[in-house]
Amino acid sequence: MRLSATIPLAVLACAKAALAAEDIAKGDTPIDIHEDLAAVIVTLTEEFKPSPRYEAEHKALLKRMSKSHGKWDTTHPRARLLDALHGYVRYRERQTAELDKWRRMYKNTSSSQKKVLEHAVGYTKKMDTIASLIEQNHVLCQQIVDGALEFYGVERDEMTRYIEAKEKENKAAERVSVSQALKHYVRDWTVSGLRERDAAFPCIIQSLEQYFPDRSQGDVKVLLPGAGVGRLGHEVAALGGFEVTTNEWSMYMNLAYRFLEKHPRVGSNNVHPFIDGWSHHASTADMFRGVAFPDRPVNASAVVLVEGDFTTAFKGQNGHFDALVTHFFIDTARNLMSYFETIHGLLRKGGIWVNLGPLLYGTGPYVQLSLDEIIAVVNAMGFEFVDAPESCGELTFADEKVRGREAVYGFNERALVKNAYNAQSWVMRKK
Repeated sequence: MRLSATIPLAVLACAKAALAAEDIAKGDTPIDIHEDLAAVIVTLTEEFKPSPRYEAEHKALLKRMSKSHGKWDTTHPRARLLDALHGYVRYRERQTAELDKWRRMYKNTSSSQKKVLEHAVGYTKKMDTIASLIEQNHVLCQQIVDGALEFYGVERDEMTRYIEAKEKENKAAERVSVSQALKHYVRDWTVSGLRERDAAFPCIIQSLEQYFPDRSQGDVKVLLPGAGVGRLGHEVAALGGFEVTTNEWSMYMNLAYRFLEKHPRVGSNNVHPFIDGWSHHASTADMFRGVAFPDRPVNASAVVLVEGDFTTAFKGQNGHFDALVTHFFIDTARNLMSYFETIHGLLRKGGIWVNLGPLLYGTGPYVQLSLDEIIAVVNAMGFEFVDAPESCGELTFADEKVRGREAVYGFNERALVKNAYNAQSWVMRKK
């Protein structure tokens, strides 16, 4: 264990945190208050070393990332990595272009209207403040880039050449995916995201504890695809007795997660996640606010992330896992049947599949099944439904063991809008 500061400073941090909480409650929080708190809050942190399993997967990942591995095209892992790096490198430019659009729109108001707006709310100053906060987020994005270059073994010159070539082809850096990755920090790794996590995680955690109560004879192997920036996997690992593997396709999410592995200390990072959306704010301070993350140490030795396509990343591992957790995941499939087949194949006989999430199908799915159709299909494929904890919600059908409960998925707990699903959950056993 390592004590990161002296006890008097810890006392000062607690006092400042209490004062900040009062300011937040009154709406008097300065826009940089969370950065101040992140600088002084004292935590006990443990120095984590990567496990042999982590190091083995890292070595395998670097091999897969090599240009000589597989066919070089836009779907190659290295190309997708470079595309994501492009997005983070150009965060400032892409967000500033959006802000400039709103500056131009503002010019359409009349002189008298501008006079009222400037006097009453300082509208130009608001846009200038957003520009300043874009710069702060840009610093974070460049730190994410720096960490990724080191982790993936990519030279900066290679990245620069790739970006220049793309931009010569008039291919702009992705903006939305970077923004979404930064917002996922809020959902997964901040106190602000606790309400959203509490709507989903207990069902999953209690399901695993219910069906694997005795883990003294060896670690239970559990896989969590669609991990995003990884909090759920770490919650499972914290239970003890689980060997946790996560999986994520999005390189934007993976870069954000690798940054957490490198910067795991509580409150050591800060993001202003809401400055790119102007709607549904109760106050401008809510829009501007910074959020410190992570809210708990990130133990890189406890979880192994396998990057890539869920349906192909675990070839040769049929029957390897005791449990598989799909959280807000199955409706992301292009081919839902391939997801079901992969889940069935990776689980050992008697293995447990825990699901919780909506049925919000994306762009161009091969099949789109209603809940009762999913029940019929997975039964036909060799699964049987078993009891799920009551924390998973009320029974959706009187004669089935599927449960549903409201799960908010919106990142911003202070927003004037609520995006929520009647998320469906089940626990199944592979026959």
